[in-house]
Amino acid sequence: MLKKVTLGFLVLTITSVCAMSLNQLNSASKAELIEINGIGEAKASAIIEERKKSKFKSFDDLTRVKGVGPSIASNIKKDVKSNTRHKKETKKKS
Repeated sequence: MLKKVTLGFLVLTITSVCAMSLNQLNSASKAELIEINGIGEAKASAIIEERKKSKFKSFDDLTRVKGVGPSIASNIKKDVKSNTRHKKETKKKS
């Protein structure tokens, strides 16, 4: 029973962290997208156009964007998550 509760909590926690990052990616302005490593003006515009069609449900969905393959999608995922953690840590220190 304890294992099931722990596993459920872990899955919920991981899902929440990913959802927050994806939510930010789905609502970020062009300027905010450009701050992500690997995204320039052209890719930022392409991401904005693609998310108008359908929001990103996972970072793998970024491969729908022209010029974004699995490698770039993975790098974006890492950068978004590290920026999210950094902002939370900075906020706690304030």
